[in-house]
Amino acid sequence: MIKRPKVLLGRPTILGAVSFVAAFAVACGSSSVAYAQATSAISDKASTYVRDEMQRQHIPGLALLVARGGKIVQAEGFGLSNVELQVPVKPETIFQSGSVGKQFTATAVMMLVEEGKIGLDDPLTKYFPDAPSSWNEVTVRELLSHTAGFGDYPEKFDFRKDWTEAELLKLVEGIPLAYPPGTKWDYSNLGYLTLGILIHRVTGEFYGDFLQQRIFHPLGMETTRIISEADIVPNRAAGYRLVKGELKNQEWVAPMLNTTADGSLYFSILDLAKWDAALYTEKLLKRPSLDQMWTPAKLKNGQPNKAGYGFGWAIGDRNGHHVISHDGAWQGFQTTIARYVNDQLTVVVLANLAESNPSAIADHVADLYLSDAKNKPDKN
Repeated sequence: MIKRPKVLLGRPTILGAVSFVAAFAVACGSSSVAYAQATSAISDKASTYVRDEMQRQHIPGLALLVARGGKIVQAEGFGLSNVELQVPVKPETIFQSGSVGKQFTATAVMMLVEEGKIGLDDPLTKYFPDAPSSWNEVTVRELLSHTAGFGDYPEKFDFRKDWTEAELLKLVEGIPLAYPPGTKWDYSNLGYLTLGILIHRVTGEFYGDFLQQRIFHPLGMETTRIISEADIVPNRAAGYRLVKGELKNQEWVAPMLNTTADGSLYFSILDLAKWDAALYTEKLLKRPSLDQMWTPAKLKNGQPNKAGYGFGWAIGDRNGHHVISHDGAWQGFQTTIARYVNDQLTVVVLANLAESNPSAIADHVADLYLSDAKNKPDKN
């Protein structure tokens, strides 16, 4: 049940990528028809592959986004968002983020850094004066990059207790650092949970409200929000898990644990298309801040961390292509976003099965589109 590492220019309601490709061809003229047709063929291959893979992995429902240069070329829903009610997945379907939500937390922190309200090299005790003295050796930078010595939720952590923010902070403060800060890399949900509390302390606002006001609303991400199983949320998917080969509903957790900054968001592929488009601009952060997020953080010995992790993103190369990405898992959902930045290609896969492997699906879809790069039309 622990979260692991790993938005659109319109609001179309039809499934599939053909509509986007056709619209592209009409807008650009006959010179782009061949490219549109080639892209349509690739999207058909991607759709066929996704359906086959869903059957193999027993995935109830899945949403796929492919974008080039911040513009959608394929946004398609497959299977069922709710098995019991037989509701199909659409591009508008809302999935839980898992740790893909960490990139929004990191962006919020960097906004406050740009405003001079947080310093990346500030010790945590500047913001948490009652914390253990060991936190004086931990910096905000190290929390963002998972190099702070913080760990994960304890083995016997009670996910069904409705913890308060103060109780969660006390829990984190009571866990000794696993290693001297800045000397190792170890993925830490508790580190990002703490960053959410840090945002609250600095701004006076719940971090989810800060995200809504400073990121989601400005970008027109109309459905992205903090998880609430009590609220009526249109187009919300159900999460599932396999138990001895039988499909079961997700396990439930206490409401407060669906609001923490380590990955507790609802979003759709349409909203993530808007997010992806914004990352090509400086609407949210200046380019040096984005570059810092997308550069592997260095340890105190001057070497990049072993995971190639920046701030809320993993950075690496795949088959000669530079990729920034992140995976997520939570409450019967698995998610992934992969941005092939030099190719200006982004692939997002959201699935509603705990045992699914959306990263593998995203890799294959990316390969299909990257192989089609030679068909891209020349700029006029």
